[in-house]
Amino acid sequence: MATEKKTAAADKSLSVEQRLDALYKLQTILSEIDRIKTLRGELPLEVKDLEDEIEGLKTRIQNFKAEAEELRKNVAAKKVEIQQSQDAIAKWTDQQNNVRNNKEFDFLAKEIGFKQLEIELCEKRIREYTELCDRKNQDVAAAEEALEDRNHILAEKKGELSEIISETKQDEEKLREQAKKLEEQIEPRLLKAFKRIRSNARNGLGVVYVQRNACGGCFNRIPAQRQVEVKMHKKIIVCEYCGRILIDPALAGVKED
Repeated sequence: MATEKKTAAADKSLSVEQRLDALYKLQTILSEIDRIKTLRGELPLEVKDLEDEIEGLKTRIQNFKAEAEELRKNVAAKKVEIQQSQDAIAKWTDQQNNVRNNKEFDFLAKEIGFKQLEIELCEKRIREYTELCDRKNQDVAAAEEALEDRNHILAEKKGELSEIISETKQDEEKLREQAKKLEEQIEPRLLKAFKRIRSNARNGLGVVYVQRNACGGCFNRIPAQRQVEVKMHKKIIVCEYCGRILIDPALAGVKED
């Protein structure tokens, strides 16, 4: 609460010119941080995409292996069914030698025929399951090869990113600390507006100076009276076209032509 009161008091003590000066300095620091991020390029996104892809490959491999194991279990079950059918056929064939009439013989022959059909069906299923299992094993091998390749690329990308971060980390931390101190000098409502404008701007510029009678952000012409108001530093002036906060070149430390 005491900090908030202190910040509020500081806000009131700052003139519009001082606020604009603080905003422009903050803009300069944030632009430099953006430049450092640009040095890293697409590497952080590439690393994230590779990590997601690797997780997807691991899941796919697990699924393929589980499906192959299920197929092997099905093959084993069908082999058990074949053995049971063969045992039944052997038993009924033996019984045929001791039947008392043709009716019993025909009944056993019919049962034997059914079991032989079941054996043929089981053998067909075994061939199908074995073929599918071989395909799953091939899928596992292909996915594992892809996984090894992605892991290798990820290691390279992480190495590149780590090297760039180590080179720029100290500078970025220093800039962020400077930005934080400047933000404490700017009233929260103005700071929030600045960040919103900056986030909507393609080049990340929320504060621009007037260049050759035009906005330094969108380059639309600014009326002469509007330019006078900008130079007076009596209030915050924004571009009526792009919404960026306008300052005069002198405040930005730029000499006019």
